[in-house]
Amino acid sequence: MHVITDARPGRDPLAVVTAAVAAAGRLGLVDRLAIQVRVEDDVTDRAAYGLATEVLAECRPAGVLCLVNDRLHVALAVGADGAHVGADDLPVAAARKVLGPGTVLGATCRDEVAARSAVRAGATYLGVGPAFVSSTKTGLPAPLGAAKIGAVARAVPGTPVVAIGGVTLDTAPGLIAAGAAAVAVVGAVAAAADPGHAVERLLKALA
Repeated sequence: MHVITDARPGRDPLAVVTAAVAAAGRLGLVDRLAIQVRVEDDVTDRAAYGLATEVLAECRPAGVLCLVNDRLHVALAVGADGAHVGADDLPVAAARKVLGPGTVLGATCRDEVAARSAVRAGATYLGVGPAFVSSTKTGLPAPLGAAKIGAVARAVPGTPVVAIGGVTLDTAPGLIAAGAAAVAVVGAVAAAADPGHAVERLLKALA
């Protein structure tokens, strides 16, 4: 499961990350958790670097994978385990050149053709979505639904597909059953009254 930080005003992304890492540790499932550091476009590189540094300091001792979304230079600067690029970021092949071999590189895809292309270009996993309507990001295309995400997963055997967009405790198991290797969540954890408990419930449901 990927937990993506929500760094919008009024949120405390580091507190959520701390709770998520602790929850995975209590369950002995740190290998099932990854943290993606995502900030809004208007956040400065310095602020993004500061948050990523703090998040990595929580993840690395626990053995939790830490990725940085979009900003490859920040991922490299903090020594993250890798990065994730979206449709408007560097092409996957270019991102792989920047990151070098041996690092995790995720790429956003919506269909089988784009998925195969991203894998050929060097992506190690694919973020596919939005699965459902999302409340944390505007301007997204129409939801794909579980069946379409499963079809994309079958097009790239051996490459993990992470379903994203509107994922909740209720919808996550269906996405895994359809063929996704994992799910990515934002609001289901960041907006929870108890983020740690929310992570525990999700990890148990997906174990």
